[in-house]
Parts: sequence; structure tokens; C-alpha cells
Amino acid sequence: MPPKKRTGKAKKAKKSKPDQGNELAEMYRRSVLDVAVLKDHLALRTDAARQAMSVRDDLKCQIRDLKQALSQEKLDTKDITADLNRQYKSLQMDLEAKVKQLESSVSMLQIQLDQCQGDLKTEREWRERMEEEKDAQIADLQSKLDSMETEYEKILHGCLDSLLSHLAVARRQWEDESSDVHQEFKDMLTELGLNPLYI
Repeated sequence: MPPKKRTGKAKKAKKSKPDQGNELAEMYRRSVLDVAVLKDHLALRTDAARQAMSVRDDLKCQIRDLKQALSQEKLDTKDITADLNRQYKSLQMDLEAKVKQLESSVSMLQIQLDQCQGDLKTEREWRERMEEEKDAQIADLQSKLDSMETEYEKILHGCLDSLLSHLAVARRQWEDESSDVHQEFKDMLTELGLNPLYI
């Protein structure tokens, strides 16, 4: 019986060696597959990591560019603010100077206006006095003229009356003298034998 048992073990041993080889081959094949799969995963992860690093570098560059642009914009904003402040102060100073100049001009113009109003008032009062004096003179002259006209009318009427009286007297004298002369001529013609009616 014991030899049989050994034979059985030997048989079993003989049977297990090929099984172990197959298992090792299977394990090796699986290991090779696992390694290949791991290599693929590693390649994928390496590529993903490389892409991620590339993206990270791009983002870093963009962030750096943005920071530089922001810094430049801040500098530009600061320069613009400083320039605007300078312009504002300059304009404010110019405006204050113009306001002072205008205030001075307004003060001078007010003085001149007051002086002109005073002069105008004095001139108006003088003109009113002159007009009153002229009106008084005109009224006086008109009164004198009216009086002189009345006197001249009286004198003229007196002269005309005197002249008419003298003319009437002269006319009567001439008529008397002409009657005398006419009578003398009649007498002379009669003495000469002439009829005065036929001459």
C-alpha cells in the first residue's frame, strides 16, 4: 500500500508541474497586459499632465500679462489722474485770476458808472437851468417884442394919421393953387380973346 501512495503522489506531482507552468505563463501574460495597460495609463496621464502644465504655463503667461497690463493701466491711470489734477489746479488758478480780474473790472466800472451818473445828473440840472433861463429870456423878449410891436403900431398909426393929415392939407393947397393957376390961365386966355373951353 505505501508504494502505491508514493506512486499516487508522484503522479500528482507530475500533474502539478504543467499546471504551475500554465499559471506562471498566465500570470506573466496578465502581468504583461497589466504593464501595458499601466504604460498606457501612464502615457495618458503623462500627456494629460503635459497638457495641464502647458495650460498652466499659458495661464501663468496670461496672468503675468494681465498683471503687467493692470500695473501699466494703474500707472497710466495715475499719470492721467496727476495730469487731470494738474490741469484742474491750473484751470482753477486761471478761473480765480479771471474772477479777481472781473471783480476788479466790475468795481472800476461801478465807480465809472457812479461818476457818469453824477455827471449826467449835473448836466441835466445845468440843462434844466439853462432851459429855464432861456424860457425866461424868451418870455421877456416876447413881452418886449409885444410891447415894441404895440408901440410901433401906435407910432405907425400916428405917422400914418399925420401923413394923411399932411396929405390932405397939401392936397387942399394944391387944389387951391391949381384953381388959382387955372383961373389965371383962363383970365389970360380971355384977355387974349380966346375961349378957354375950346382949348
